[in-house]
Order: sequence, then C-alpha cells, then structure tokens
Amino acid sequence: MGADDPVSWLLIRQGWKVVSSDGAEVGNVDEVVGDDEHDIFDGLAIATSAFGKPRYAPSELIGEITEGVVHLKLTQADAARLGEYLEPATSAVIEPDDKGGLGETIGADVRDVEAKVLAPTQRHEHSMNLWRRIAFWLERTFRRS
Repeated sequence: MGADDPVSWLLIRQGWKVVSSDGAEVGNVDEVVGDDEHDIFDGLAIATSAFGKPRYAPSELIGEITEGVVHLKLTQADAARLGEYLEPATSAVIEPDDKGGLGETIGADVRDVEAKVLAPTQRHEHSMNLWRRIAFWLERTFRRS
C-alpha cells in the first residue's frame, strides 16, 4: 500500500494533516468523532491554531483519507467558516426502578454514587476548556519534534 492509497477513517490519528480541496493545509486532526465499534464515522475536530478552539467537520465534508492526510471537500475559505467543535455530552446508564434483591439494590446504589463522583453526566455539549487546548497544543508540538 502506497502513501497515496486511500485508508479507512478508523486509521485516522490525532496530529494527521488536514488539507482543503484547493490544496491548502487547514490544520491537524485534534479528535476523531465516531463509533469504531459500529463503524460509524461522524466527523473530525480540526485544530487550526495552537490555542484556538477546534473546528468541527462532519463526515459529509471529509473527502479522501490517505496515510497521514485527511482531505476536505471544502476550500480553505469554507474550512475557515466551520463551526466550533463541541464535545459530546457524556451518557448515563438507566437502570430500572425495581433493581431486584438486596444485593442488586446495593450494587446499583454503589454504581450510582460511583457514576456521580467519577464520571458525572453532562447535560449538553460543551467547548474544550483552556487546559485541554494547552495539553493538545503541547502534544502536537512535541510529537513533531
């Protein structure tokens, strides 16, 4: 397989170059959005600057994917108008009211407390905070070296 041969979206990695349809480099892949278990590709979060908020390109706007490079179906000017990437809200596991016997009830209660403490459910999408953007920038900077 050559460098210009198309590859699956499942191979896209953070830091891959993102190029517009007119050949201009738009940025780098910040995050791949999708469900690899069910082979559902939603799109990409694209880092266009060091500390700027990533932009979101839905899968319909993604063209050819080759090793290390993702080609958009947009010109550089259109890519600059992409909306901000909003991280998806976390999901919650819904358990029935009737949790079975005492052991099941205690186990369910422990899972409820654990979920609230370790992985609280967010009710809406949110933008990336400053610390996460700094971490992504450092990761991209030192990966290139």
